[in-house]
Amino acid sequence: MRNIITSLLFCFAIIGFSISQTRYVDEVFTSLDIDSNVLYASNISVLAGSPVPTGVSVIPALEMEIYRPAGDTVAERPLIIHMHTGTFLPIILNGNPTGSRFDAATSMMCQGYAKRGYVVANIEYRLGWNPMDSTQALRAASLMKAVYRGIQDAKSCVRYFRKDYENGNTYGIDTSKIILSGQGSGGWIALGYATVDKLAEIQLPKFLDVSSGTPVALLDTAIIGDWDGYGGYTATNAPTGAPVLNIENHAGYSNDVHCVLSMGGGIGDLSWLEAGDVPMVAVHCPTDPTAIYTTGDVSVQQIGIVTTDISGSYDVIKEANTLGNNDVFLNQTYTDAYSLAATAANNGAQGMVDLGGTTVGAPVNNLFPYITGNPYESSPWDVWDTTILHAVVGPSVGATPAQVTAANANGLTSNPDMSIMKAMAYVDSTLGYFCRRAALATGLITTASIDEVNLNDAISMYPVPAGNQLTISSNATNINSVEIYSITGKMALNKLNIHANTVELNDLNLPSGVYIVKTNTPIGTSSKRLIIQ
Repeated sequence: MRNIITSLLFCFAIIGFSISQTRYVDEVFTSLDIDSNVLYASNISVLAGSPVPTGVSVIPALEMEIYRPAGDTVAERPLIIHMHTGTFLPIILNGNPTGSRFDAATSMMCQGYAKRGYVVANIEYRLGWNPMDSTQALRAASLMKAVYRGIQDAKSCVRYFRKDYENGNTYGIDTSKIILSGQGSGGWIALGYATVDKLAEIQLPKFLDVSSGTPVALLDTAIIGDWDGYGGYTATNAPTGAPVLNIENHAGYSNDVHCVLSMGGGIGDLSWLEAGDVPMVAVHCPTDPTAIYTTGDVSVQQIGIVTTDISGSYDVIKEANTLGNNDVFLNQTYTDAYSLAATAANNGAQGMVDLGGTTVGAPVNNLFPYITGNPYESSPWDVWDTTILHAVVGPSVGATPAQVTAANANGLTSNPDMSIMKAMAYVDSTLGYFCRRAALATGLITTASIDEVNLNDAISMYPVPAGNQLTISSNATNINSVEIYSITGKMALNKLNIHANTVELNDLNLPSGVYIVKTNTPIGTSSKRLIIQ
């Protein structure tokens, strides 16, 4: 018995005092469980023509991969919904070697999130717009609708998981901690998701077609549905002879998310940002030739300007900070390598001129500018295999060998030193920068330097010695559960589902003696000795 007790206390001590990695910030898992081709929604596509021909409804199945840390014992984990890049057109046909949820960088991002303890949904969304429309106004309208459909699909996915939570919680998620993450066009969806919530925002003067003399909304919610994915021309209310343009998925469940992470994204107008929007974090290349870093034109290779007066990460994050939406990240002491690198890069970006001709001003917190040295760098995390592009990817989308060759060349224009090692380095930096802030935004940690905190020092108990009542408090992270063991190793109390910084245990009714209190948190376990009188 003595050896058993000694071993038990030794294990507690090791758990409490040897915290080398921080869950949700650092990789703590080595293997993953992956569910492939999970259907989360269906909706109307425009790839068969814009608009869909009268009487024809092309309804694609919208699928995702779900990544979970293998062997994880936590019952409810935060969820990250990640969205790939691609300029809202199919890969290769978009003129680029990337643009699918199967992109190498997308897979690396999702795996990196999941190895940190998150559940991750790698989703596809509807594609389709006409970059060859005859006028800039028509191209802008077409692209705006593509972004809008992506927002509708992302909201369908959030509702899918909330519906699943109420019906058994298949994937073990915590619906109070849902995070959106996106690369390129996926970043545009994420930022739009967080900011578009009023009709007036999508019907600003610049979003009206005045060619006929009478202003017409480019985004008519009565036709295509609202930003939540409700209404429009559905199967039940489309006018006679009009095409169905929207399917309502998982109606009645909440769309709420709690943090947005964007890689090279932007929004249609800076006025979309309002006080009370969810926290936002971004990485972005100031030299991005497609999505401007500040505010200006969005251009597409070989097409030219698509739309103007669009705001990228620099102005978006600066405004979010000003409005107080990112207060959870401010007044923190960041000592990790990724935050220090971002600070250094911010200082380096000060005074530089982006591709839109705008001089970048003062450094902006919560934004990591990737200054690579390449004059047209856009996505330094991207990587692809030319052989696979020609042999597999191109034929899968009906692309010709010439189109594949052109897409590969276009990719190398903005990423001339593309390599797996370069991609891994930028993915690692992005994850290192994002995850600490995602954990802060969702209350998983309460201090940016948690990995330098001895967890036992962060947990306090009082009164000591205790009687019939005990308060346990954490100044570093939430408390998930508390276990109290007798000195013989027998469990005397088990308090679950706390999810708060402080817990009060009343009516202990424990015999006098020595006990071990295990306090379980998202980042580890503290073990302390307690005397009950």
